[in-house]
Amino acid sequence: MKRVAMFLLSIVICAAFIAGCSAGTGKGVTTVTFMTWNPADVGPNSPIFKIIESFEKENPDIKIKYVFEGAGDYQNHLRVKLMGNSGPDVFGISTGTDFDTTRAFEEELTSYCVKAWGQDWQNKFFSSCIEDISDENGCIYGLPLGQTYAGYMWADINMLKEYGCEVPTSYEEMLETCNKLRENGSYPLAIGAKDAWLNQDMWMSIAADCGRDALYDAIEGKASFETEPIIESFRIWQESFSNGVFQDKAIKMTLYDDVNDMFQLKGSIPMFANGSWAMNMYTRTDEMTYANFNGEGANHEVFLIDWNSDGAVAPVTAATDVILCMNPESKDKEAAFRWMNYLVNKGQEILVNQYLEYMPSRTDMELNVQGLNEDGQKNLEYIVENGKTNVAGSRIIPYEDLYIAVRDALEDLAKDEITPEAAAARVQKVSRNTLR
Repeated sequence: MKRVAMFLLSIVICAAFIAGCSAGTGKGVTTVTFMTWNPADVGPNSPIFKIIESFEKENPDIKIKYVFEGAGDYQNHLRVKLMGNSGPDVFGISTGTDFDTTRAFEEELTSYCVKAWGQDWQNKFFSSCIEDISDENGCIYGLPLGQTYAGYMWADINMLKEYGCEVPTSYEEMLETCNKLRENGSYPLAIGAKDAWLNQDMWMSIAADCGRDALYDAIEGKASFETEPIIESFRIWQESFSNGVFQDKAIKMTLYDDVNDMFQLKGSIPMFANGSWAMNMYTRTDEMTYANFNGEGANHEVFLIDWNSDGAVAPVTAATDVILCMNPESKDKEAAFRWMNYLVNKGQEILVNQYLEYMPSRTDMELNVQGLNEDGQKNLEYIVENGKTNVAGSRIIPYEDLYIAVRDALEDLAKDEITPEAAAARVQKVSRNTLR
């Protein structure tokens, strides 16, 4: 009987040994689920897969399960998962209302940051990024994965030259250029006005040009939206649809992938509105984008204009593009934070210096983009310079009701269903009742 028992025990031990050594069993390996819309899955050469592969080599005890959702459905699908206790360990979230309204599902991270980087860890990131990831009490609920700047427009110089045009520097020149392009059967300035976030980006740059203090004081409830600078910005926005600056039926077109594909892949339109993140057009390796931006004679320019004719170019707005959050229900928070730490450090180096997905969120990061052609380097320098000297403030309207009011007003202005004065009055009515 004793021999039988010893024999059975040896079988169990051998089976356990074999199971532990077999490929793919993952014994002793923690799986961290990471869900985001950005960095995106854009094929096998997507930077996120390179980052995951590199991380797993350095951290063989952790496996990353990457879950990608398109931007349109992302927030709703994420909330369903989080509320159903099936949420990811780590997830990306947009700065502003999305980040604030998901607070119940975001782990407070101060202790993790101090342990990883010391008491002065906040000096590691730009102060604007720290503001984006903090609540009103200074508690930290995320890590900033890169910054972006909005309000830019992009031009295909070769296409403009075909029609005898140059890059406009003012709203008057923009109108003249767009009319000339239309006369020649070309698109004017293209915008994906079906996207509320892009409308807000463009309008906030216009509004900051009309009056930076008026804009941000109104957002914070220190002043009214019914002031001339705000009304003027609404007027410029509306007229850009009615006078032909923006393309026909712009309100029915998305940036991704309607308008972006025409500029990036097909090279069939001369100008479009997009932010600093569009610099990644220079680093994409698909055949069409590469030929368009890295082919012989390719010539593109990122630019800003003077919207209100005061002689000064419009400023850009800035925000943390993706905030990385940890789910309080994560089964292994140490492993989850190790992944977050890697993403904002070595991961960001890849995302910025190899792929130009963002501008840096870290103060200690050297911008040293690999393989960028002369055209791309020129545009990168322009973006970096404006990031240093020409930022009006945040891209974000941090109060959900107010954001919705502005979003709806911009759409109604685009459809010519409301006057600029009525839009300002409607937004101000919401502003008076907004808790800040």
